[in-house]
Amino acid sequence: MTDAPRARLPWLLVASSILLAALLAYTLFGAYLPAKRRLASLERELRDVYAREAELQTKVARNEQNNTLREQQLIAVSGERDALAHRLEELEKELATARGNRRR
Repeated sequence: MTDAPRARLPWLLVASSILLAALLAYTLFGAYLPAKRRLASLERELRDVYAREAELQTKVARNEQNNTLREQQLIAVSGERDALAHRLEELEKELATARGNRRR
């Protein structure tokens, strides 16, 4: 009786399977986990940036309100100053008229 041919392992298939397993392990542990950590870090940084932006937006809105209030106050004070200047001119005319009448 002849022996049945012994099944040989195709070493190329074994080597490529080991290489595939090594690439999978590298991808999973060598690249994926650091990328995941980096992504979490970037998300945290993005949340901080958004919080800072919201803070700055609030500050800008507050400054705009203060600016509007100051502009309104400036307009009111300018109007008051103009009214006082007009009143001063009227009083100076009255004074000049009164002095003119007194000298006669």
